[in-house]
Amino acid sequence: MSSPTRPDNSPLDVFGAVEAENPAPPASAPRRRVRPAAIVAAVLAAVVVGGGGAYAATAASADLPEATALVARTSPTVLEDPALAWPSYGSGAITALGFDGAEQDGVLARYGSADPVPTGSIAKVVTALVILSAKPIAEGTDGETITFTDADVGYYAESLAENGSVAPVSAGLELTQREALTVLMLPSANNYSKSLAIWAFGSEEAYLAAARAWLDGQGLARTVVTDTSGLSPETVSTTADMVRLGELLVADPVLAPIVALPTADIPGVGTIENTNTLLGRGGVDGIKTGTTDEAGSCLLFSVDTTVEGQPVTLVGVVVGARTHPQLAADILTLLPSVEAGFRTLPLAADGQDFGSYTSLWGDSAVAETAEARSVLTWGAATTSTTVALDPLETVSDGSSVGTVTVEVDGTPYELPLVADGAIEDPGFGWRLTHPAELLG
Repeated sequence: MSSPTRPDNSPLDVFGAVEAENPAPPASAPRRRVRPAAIVAAVLAAVVVGGGGAYAATAASADLPEATALVARTSPTVLEDPALAWPSYGSGAITALGFDGAEQDGVLARYGSADPVPTGSIAKVVTALVILSAKPIAEGTDGETITFTDADVGYYAESLAENGSVAPVSAGLELTQREALTVLMLPSANNYSKSLAIWAFGSEEAYLAAARAWLDGQGLARTVVTDTSGLSPETVSTTADMVRLGELLVADPVLAPIVALPTADIPGVGTIENTNTLLGRGGVDGIKTGTTDEAGSCLLFSVDTTVEGQPVTLVGVVVGARTHPQLAADILTLLPSVEAGFRTLPLAADGQDFGSYTSLWGDSAVAETAEARSVLTWGAATTSTTVALDPLETVSDGSSVGTVTVEVDGTPYELPLVADGAIEDPGFGWRLTHPAELLG
């Protein structure tokens, strides 16, 4: 039986119907190329349409991964000790106010014996400070009025017989407390040390007890006073303790101006001269001489100077010289070598790089200092640096990102670090296409 739609003898075309229903495009039509961005867009659309809206919402609000922080490598700074021009005799020590020394007892440097030695009249620094602790002079006043008696005239004769230094006194003489202290300190009058101690405490024994208690309270356990003047060889101190006494005097508003006076006119006493001939030379503005056979020639001194553009007060002592002129010359030689030991130590430069941050999406920022910092040091010093970078995901330019701590011989100096550059949120597209980085 033949088909009504096909000639009986035509071959069977089994694909004819399909080709007719899906005709091939014309041979001349170009094929369309699908771009990757279009694929991504299609995938994103499929995620959203196909039920991925929950992930999209999560990706949009999820915390970003922390930027990778990298600390920059730093090298320590090492400064060597200066060579000080100490005298060839005796012993001594020196410090600078506001500086912690590496030596025992906090002095910057010392030479010679660290054991207690006779002080000579440097002990009068103790006498004056202890008297003021019991009889303070109010600001703007000259203190109490002291009336001297026949007993004080006797102390003059006693001191003269001991070959000690003296200043005139007479029964009925009236001096203010400030004037009497000036006579004690400038010409180093032994008789006034005894008169003032007994005036303040009632007896020499009571003064010595008060002095021992005061020294203990100041941590000066290696200083022993057995008289008011220092003439006794049993009145002793270490050079470190003497320097500490000098620091206390320099800080005293009554005594510091007194010991800086080269001369003074005292009613009933006359013109008195300071035994410290170094005043005004090399910046010396104090403090106290001492002279006995056992102590030799001694000087507890203070110096106001400028080093590396900064004001500095030195306090030092040298004991055991043969003469005061020799001592003065040697201290003037010592001082420049001490001042040369001060150096400005840079902690960080302005904009110095101490670390960096890099995000997974390619943003980066540098952790740097916002300003330069330095410290004034003396002598040997070693630095070490510790950088602490804050964890962060994004950061704006100039924001705080951590700290750098530079330690100089155990003293830490902390500087803030700020961002140079910005790390911004990468946006929704990056979040949606980086689920592993975003969600872990």
